[in-house]
Amino acid sequence: MPGHTDTLLHRWFEEVWNNGREDAIDEMMHVDAVTHGLEDDIRGREAFKPFQRKFRAAFPDMKISVEQVLIDGDMIAARCSVVGTHTGPGLNVAPGGKSISFTGMCMGRVQDGKLIEGLNNFDFLSLYQQIGLTMS
Repeated sequence: MPGHTDTLLHRWFEEVWNNGREDAIDEMMHVDAVTHGLEDDIRGREAFKPFQRKFRAAFPDMKISVEQVLIDGDMIAARCSVVGTHTGPGLNVAPGGKSISFTGMCMGRVQDGKLIEGLNNFDFLSLYQQIGLTMS
């Protein structure tokens, strides 16, 4: 939606990921939320926090840009681009200072103003190849 830049997903990526605010997870994610497509299914916001910490540690300068959003009832979808530099621990490969860039899409179901379900499809294979975690 052109001009629609203040959705829950915009705030989620800006606060939780770009600013690294773990407390924003409590503000925007339902206590019983389920997140699909990141690693295994992540159930609950307390279980999501270690995932966020791990990626923010590995890529402390991570920047996720929401390129487009679509809203349909209680569902919001976003097309995103991700950039950063692998300068910290957190993944199963030593930080090499490599710049990363990949894209992804996600859909969130909103209940009572909070994300209750997340469906993610990010190009983690490309990310892992860029930092040398998998063979090209």
